[in-house]
Amino acid sequence: MENEPVKTAVIGAGMISDIYLTNMIQKFPAIEVVAIGAASGAQEKAKQYGIRAEEVEDIFADPEIELIVNLTPVQFHYELIKQALEAGKHVYTEKTLTNSPGTAQELLLLAQQKGLLLGSAPDTFLGASLQTARKLIDEGEIGQVTSFVVSANRENDHMLSYYPFLRAPGCGVCYDYGVYYMTALASLFGSVATTAAFTDNPIPRHINSNVKSPDYGQEFICDNESRVSAILRFESGLTGTFHLNANSIVKDQAEFIVYGTKGILHFGNPDKFGSEITLIKTKNQATREIEKEIINFQFPFENNSRGIGPADMAEAIRRNTKPRVSAELAYHVLEVLDSLIQGRDKQTFVPITSRCERPKAMEP
Repeated sequence: MENEPVKTAVIGAGMISDIYLTNMIQKFPAIEVVAIGAASGAQEKAKQYGIRAEEVEDIFADPEIELIVNLTPVQFHYELIKQALEAGKHVYTEKTLTNSPGTAQELLLLAQQKGLLLGSAPDTFLGASLQTARKLIDEGEIGQVTSFVVSANRENDHMLSYYPFLRAPGCGVCYDYGVYYMTALASLFGSVATTAAFTDNPIPRHINSNVKSPDYGQEFICDNESRVSAILRFESGLTGTFHLNANSIVKDQAEFIVYGTKGILHFGNPDKFGSEITLIKTKNQATREIEKEIINFQFPFENNSRGIGPADMAEAIRRNTKPRVSAELAYHVLEVLDSLIQGRDKQTFVPITSRCERPKAMEP
């Protein structure tokens, strides 16, 4: 039974579904994808990948399907996940768990009552880059970690034009983009205890630049947060800064730096599984000369490996263990991000009530 693949159905046939379907079918034997359901596009995907196209209600009613991989936009997560859990299915969902901590908490309680696993993307923290970085940190390669810096940008004029779902509530720069950085931080350092943030949207008006859109050239308004400048204090006492700016040019110019007493680690964008890692150390104490080393990955999955999260959950189902992509991790990240969004009103230190364990490290 332990080696028997978990029969899985996908809900959602949008842009992200191809990489999930490809990887889950070709790379991860713990999963057997048998069906897909979606408001549109399910028939085409089913034919392309050799699986069944079914109505979502029929998927929930199918007794052989154990795991649902939900790839719909976040505004649909709560209802779909609730239906899946009530039907007795384990659920892995694309980011974020829901678009509010309140609805997410309800789903956590439901999953616990049903004895089901619930988890959420991003699963990029299971990739080569962040797992290698975690190993270096855990082994003391940079000494005692003293602080970190996250600073990243987006180009909202382009993103909101070409991906209009980002205009929906819950799809601002914190939930849709900051979730990668916050999940990476939690996987490296555990729980956040306190936050303080200035969060706002200084440029709500945009001109649609998508030439293929029927609304090309027209003005639209997006009220989601687009800028956050925050301080995070972890339960361990570690502090750092967290800065996102979607009112910029060019996409994803990321800075992710961890400072230690013996070295400095520069990461790339945690949206990627195989972002380059650079280690900086002192080469000569007398002259203060430094050396920079690009670190070779010590773990697999450096290419786009979306689907490793559902595979991790499938293994946990069979082994009756806790998945790395746990509901507790997803909820904690969501609560932290929500505290940053609420920072525009509170303008004070906000205590984080939830806690999460660091996910178990991957095997080299």
